Amino acid sequence: MSILNTIAAHAFERVAAAKEKVSLDEVMSEALSMPVGSFEFEKALKKDDISFICECKKASPSKGIISSDFPYLEIAKDYERAKADCISVLTEPKWFLGKDEYLREIAGSVSIPCLRKDFTVDEYMIYEAKLLGAKAVLLICSILSQEQIMKYIGICDKLGISALVEAHDEREIRTAVDSGARIIGVNNRNLADFSVDTGNSRRMRELVPENIIFVSESGVRDANDIGLLRQAGVNAVLIGEALMRAGNRQAKLAELRG
Repeated sequence: MSILNTIAAHAFERVAAAKEKVSLDEVMSEALSMPVGSFEFEKALKKDDISFICECKKASPSKGIISSDFPYLEIAKDYERAKADCISVLTEPKWFLGKDEYLREIAGSVSIPCLRKDFTVDEYMIYEAKLLGAKAVLLICSILSQEQIMKYIGICDKLGISALVEAHDEREIRTAVDSGARIIGVNNRNLADFSVDTGNSRRMRELVPENIIFVSESGVRDANDIGLLRQAGVNAVLIGEALMRAGNRQAKLAELRG
């Protein structure tokens, strides 16, 4: 069983526990009673130059603890001051040590759109994301069927939030495109062995129609990586560890921009 499937299995357990406290009908009703969003996340990624989604992440399965003290509000505000386009907030609690509260507080403290970075396995989590203030959710092709992805994009559309559909190989790219994804992220990290290759994004770029926002995720370290992704026509990058480990996050983002 891959780490991805293990995390997904735990996500099912989390959803089951959450539903015992608050039912799907209650969460759905509350989310649908909120003002419909205006797809701020995908709008923020539509610009002439490459866009930056900066991540708030305390830990990961491959690297362990990345930030032991983790001043998440300070980190998010650093990103906002550095003119990040969006912020990705980990809410997965077991392997990434995330919390829903991190997202709720960050989304309420910054003016740029936030992605709920989690392992969405049930529509419940999409309604939760809306209630937490997220403007986007992550849908991972490896753990969802095409029918689920299409259904979940439909729910996002009803709520006015965006779906970042993540793929890793050609087959998953086809699934994402056929599902009607408007944003496709290519994960450069192989979750089977944790190896990273940003060339994965460059190879996959030509498989995605130009009208779909293309995001390169994981493994982006420096301005040279960004330059190669720019040349390949990548629209946005999602960067976590390189920024989280930087002594000066604003300076690091400026350096990455070149």
